[in-house]
Parts: sequence; structure tokens; C-alpha cells
Amino acid sequence: MLFEQYPDIKKAYDLAEGLRNISNTATSIQTGYTKMTHWYKDVEQTGFKAFNTIANTITINYRSILNYFINRSTNASAESFNAKIKAFRAQFRGVKNVEFFLFRLTRIFA
Repeated sequence: MLFEQYPDIKKAYDLAEGLRNISNTATSIQTGYTKMTHWYKDVEQTGFKAFNTIANTITINYRSILNYFINRSTNASAESFNAKIKAFRAQFRGVKNVEFFLFRLTRIFA
């Protein structure tokens, strides 16, 4: 009912679902690249500025993004560990002695 009243919302929903489906269904770099190219053309046709921003980000970083399709791994664990280090550093309001800081990191997170 909402999509009937507001067709632009349906277009935006379909674009978001299309991008999600690429990551869920593409099984190789070639397939992912082809599907992302078609998705990018769809974004250009709609003219939504928010999706243009996403599409431009994908265009700039497409090689890194396509690496996901090799073995379906991301750098989420590295990002999580980085967040833990930042939180640990913030808890003690900075680092004065780098050697001791690294020693404490290895004791806590290793």
C-alpha cells in the first residue's frame, strides 16, 4: 500500500535490496562485478542523491569490495579489535609510555 502511494520509496527499497542481494548471491568476482555494474546503472537512472553517494563510494573502492567474493571474508574482526584498542586508550586518557601500553595490550587482548 505504501509503495502504491509513494513509488519513489519502492524504487529506493528495490535499490537497497538489490545491493543486498548482490552480496548474498554473487559467487565470484566476475559475477559480483557484473551485478554491481547493473546496480550502478539502476542508481544512475533513478537520480537519488543518497544512492549516488553510495555508488560513488563503491566505484572508488570496487577492487577491495570485490575481494569479498573470493572467500566471503571482511575486515570486521580487525575493525572490532581496533575499536577495542581505541576504547582501552580512551579509558586511560591517552598513552604516555608506548612500550608499557603495548605490553598491557598484549596481556589483555592476546
